[in-house]
Amino acid sequence: MSVLLTSLLVFQVVLALLLVGIILLQQGKGATAGAGFGAGASATVFGSQGSSSFLTRTTAILAALFLSNSLFLAYLYGGTTRQGSLLDQISVQVPAEQSAVDASSPVIPD
Repeated sequence: MSVLLTSLLVFQVVLALLLVGIILLQQGKGATAGAGFGAGASATVFGSQGSSSFLTRTTAILAALFLSNSLFLAYLYGGTTRQGSLLDQISVQVPAEQSAVDASSPVIPD
């Protein structure tokens, strides 16, 4: 099970880096305004529309994969946690000198 979790976690990091890279490659909405005045957008590799539809579609696919992988990782990690409070899991060690003190007498810190 740990191999599955490790591989999904590595896949999550790769997806996050790809998603950031694809988003940074995209142009803003105002960047295409120059195409109407002959800025050369029709001479791109992806055609006159540019790479916007390809990058938008790739972003949507990567985002869906990232979300589904996040939910699956949360489901898997949620099944491996213990039930109860975190305070219930902590064992407190009481020093010997304090354990000998009567419970009715007040404890004054030094």
